[in-house]
Amino acid sequence: QVQLVESGGGLVQPGGSLRLSCTASGFTLDVHAIGWFRQAPGLEREGIACISASDDRKYYADFVKGRFTISKDDAKNTAYLQMNNLEPEDTAVYSCAAGSVCDDAQVVDDGAPYWGKGTLVTVSS
Repeated sequence: QVQLVESGGGLVQPGGSLRLSCTASGFTLDVHAIGWFRQAPGLEREGIACISASDDRKYYADFVKGRFTISKDDAKNTAYLQMNNLEPEDTAVYSCAAGSVCDDAQVVDDGAPYWGKGTLVTVSS
């Protein structure tokens, strides 16, 4: 079956780093644009990064630019989000999605994109 599974979340101190993984099964990830989203408690989901399928161009939300890096490994059918200089405001459930194209930092699809269930990142002392 088609599935995206995130991993790598956990507890990290402010200023620390974490790398999230998004592994696809049941479909080939490299033909899709891939996006990372996050949703903090009580807040709306927001797009934070996207990498295009056509030319691997990368897009970032302003509030993570310079701190987060999106990448992928086609051989492993996996995308990554490297997060550096983490702050308490980064605490959220992080999800990945596969779609058609990047619209700035959000991945979009003309139908229903593929979504993972998310992994929790907690930034706290």
